[in-house]
Amino acid sequence: MYELKTVPDAGQVWCVGAVIIDARRRAFLQRRGPNRSLFPGCWDIVAGHVESGETLHEALAREILEETGWTLERVVRDLGLVIWTGNDGVQRHEVSFVVAVGGDLTDPKLEWDKHTEYAWFDRAELSQILQNRPPFDEMIHDTVSRALGQ
Repeated sequence: MYELKTVPDAGQVWCVGAVIIDARRRAFLQRRGPNRSLFPGCWDIVAGHVESGETLHEALAREILEETGWTLERVVRDLGLVIWTGNDGVQRHEVSFVVAVGGDLTDPKLEWDKHTEYAWFDRAELSQILQNRPPFDEMIHDTVSRALGQ
């Protein structure tokens, strides 16, 4: 089992994901650039790998800051663990959370070399998250759906 204070075992690849929801009950996503090795051109939550010696909580705060310029204020809810293997053959353990952040939600500081745009999605727009994803790849869609309470 894992907790926010967990430091993953050496030899395992762990990732954290943050579903950021605004006051209008919309989830923040960013489109991955076309040259990314994993999921090019796909909508994604704020996420990234846990670095060596880092806890899940530390990685979550770092990724939010790096990818948006916002600061992690608190973890609202744990969305669970998904184990998946990318097209690079690497197995990942990914834990996603609904989070509250601090900062100007109208002005994210994207890593423009990695992401080409951002948008806020409500429940009615969730099907757009599947755009450019391979068939049967609904991991991000399902994560955001759980976060929005569907």
